[in-house]
Amino acid sequence: MKITILAVGKKHDPKLQEAISDYSKRLNHYVKLEWKLLDVKLPTSMGNERIRTLESDAIRKELRRNDTSILLDERGDHLTSPELANTIQSHMNSGVQNIVFIIGGAFGVDNNLLNQVSFKLSLSKLIFPHQLVRLILLEQLYRAHTILAGEKYHHI
Repeated sequence: MKITILAVGKKHDPKLQEAISDYSKRLNHYVKLEWKLLDVKLPTSMGNERIRTLESDAIRKELRRNDTSILLDERGDHLTSPELANTIQSHMNSGVQNIVFIIGGAFGVDNNLLNQVSFKLSLSKLIFPHQLVRLILLEQLYRAHTILAGEKYHHI
């Protein structure tokens, strides 16, 4: 199985890059990991709704028909780490080839994309900077795979 993290925005924050590289390497032990960073070029004088639409269009262009798409959204479902692991395991058991985790832009995604995704996931009731969300998601994906493998990284 492959996991793709699709994020609107530029390259990783240099202050977070080392940790992102570390967890990416760890996760690659279990699944193939691919990062897709979408640096959507936007005119300077544009409203939030138009930005949301253009970024959502760019995300949609990257999604493939057979992808299972999970949108990170503050209004999404809250899962524990073991529940996330079980969700991933369920997708693996059903033959899913690629799970795409989507991190939208600062203004979120449009309603069309909200309705298109397979699942909406909230990492917390708190709101985090998008660059930090990349690292938090990656750590949780690694944690989920260590749970599935029965390894000691996650202490229950």
